[in-house]
Amino acid sequence: MSGQSWTARRGSASGNSDHRAGGLASKPSPDQELISVDAAQRGTIQLLIVDDEHSLRESCASLLTAEGFPVTVCAKGDEAVRLVKRRRFDILLIDLYMSQVSGLEIMRAALEASPDSLAIVMTGNPSVESSVTALREGAWDYLPKPFSATHFQVLVGRAAHAVVVARESRRPQRPTRTLPQDVNDQALLFGQSRAFRSVIEIAQKVANTDASVFITGESGAGKEVIAQFIHRNSRRSSRELVPVNCAAIPETLLESEMFGHVEGAFTGAVREKQGLLEVANGGTLFLDELTELPLPTQAKLLRVLQDGVVRRVGSTKTDAVVNVRFIAATNRDPIQAIREGVLRKDLHYRLRVVPIHIPPLRERPEDIPFLAERFLQEFWGLHRDPSSPAPRFSDQAMRTLVQAHWPGNVRELRNVVEHLVVLVSPAAEIQPDEIPFIDDHGADGYGNGPIFGAAVMNLDYHSAREHVLGEFETAYLKHIVQAAAGNISDAARMAGVDRTTLYRLMEKHGTRRDNLVHGGSPDEEALSG
Repeated sequence: MSGQSWTARRGSASGNSDHRAGGLASKPSPDQELISVDAAQRGTIQLLIVDDEHSLRESCASLLTAEGFPVTVCAKGDEAVRLVKRRRFDILLIDLYMSQVSGLEIMRAALEASPDSLAIVMTGNPSVESSVTALREGAWDYLPKPFSATHFQVLVGRAAHAVVVARESRRPQRPTRTLPQDVNDQALLFGQSRAFRSVIEIAQKVANTDASVFITGESGAGKEVIAQFIHRNSRRSSRELVPVNCAAIPETLLESEMFGHVEGAFTGAVREKQGLLEVANGGTLFLDELTELPLPTQAKLLRVLQDGVVRRVGSTKTDAVVNVRFIAATNRDPIQAIREGVLRKDLHYRLRVVPIHIPPLRERPEDIPFLAERFLQEFWGLHRDPSSPAPRFSDQAMRTLVQAHWPGNVRELRNVVEHLVVLVSPAAEIQPDEIPFIDDHGADGYGNGPIFGAAVMNLDYHSAREHVLGEFETAYLKHIVQAAAGNISDAARMAGVDRTTLYRLMEKHGTRRDNLVHGGSPDEEALSG
């Protein structure tokens, strides 16, 4: 075995539960719930430890036996292979680098014999490549050496919890469990097509587990709606769903927001602050636009995923042990983001236990009439007199909606319908020419009429060109920023340009983000991104 070993020291006088290679410390204090299953459940979970390093193997076994787990140890790879073929283990802790028979070979044999077993691979030579290989081969998690008692107990505790949940899910249900109708209604507000229902079905299956979920889909497709749906139907629903927009928090503040900080950690840190990971303890953390998270913060987040331990900015000790369910989302292709070096491969694989892709609205046009009618009723009750008769879409108007491209997806459709509700009269029949920013070719779509008026055509060529270009840029800016709900990063991606280009156009035409989104007065923070 490679790597430095540690030795379990039950009853250490120091009481520190986070020592590293020098040895395992005593059991953490009772307020740290490192093993999340009760004693009776622990006694039913069979563990196997395979490592050719005697002290490490026995220390792990001693610690877990003291916690109430039945533990079997094995020092040789070939013996371990024979053992897993004839006996089932719920959790396996396997050293990756064994002599003669590798840890991966042992894991493959174990998972072939018992596919539901959870394998945790340990190694003293940790690397992105080895962790990704292990996870691809079927490892449940990855444990780099040296590791602390806290790290070890948290990881085994999570695995034990997963075993208990899997057992419960295999038991016959009293009646078949279905989602409450109001929850179905909330989720299906964003679609009833077959494509979207398949998304809901996957979300329903994964909701009652603690598995990490990685949601992909274009901006405005409904990623946060699915995250909310999963959380509401999970065992964590009584605790918080904490959303983090990784693109909206300035990079200089992001680490402090995520992990918290201690007093005096940096200028302005006048008091200790709890981070969002601690706020989400026992609940769910939703990492929206994960690819916008800086790489150093991704590395630090990976450590929390591995051992559940949070160290605040400026701290020299473990400040909290958290039990968080992670849901991540991005509107980018994660594989491309990995190739471009903006997303860590190991973080992606760890978060992508269950991938969910939400198809864009243009690929499910049958959802558009349903959504348009729902939004119409919702906004009429919000903005207008609910007792007055609501308007309705003419057949031609509905056809126009269905045939539109919708680069901003459901969010854009919602904004369009809200725009109509504010302007149309009660009981009116909405016509195609009243619908904003549908025609991308020839009209600006914001009620300003055709770009090419007679007055423009009577100008000299250069003046006319500048005028038309200015009209186009202003209209396009308004369209793309509204479609992205004011998120300049999203708008830039949709437009295929960088953020600087959009800011330059906004400055050129004397407009700001809030003007484009709301049509209101300039906002001093509008150009901050």
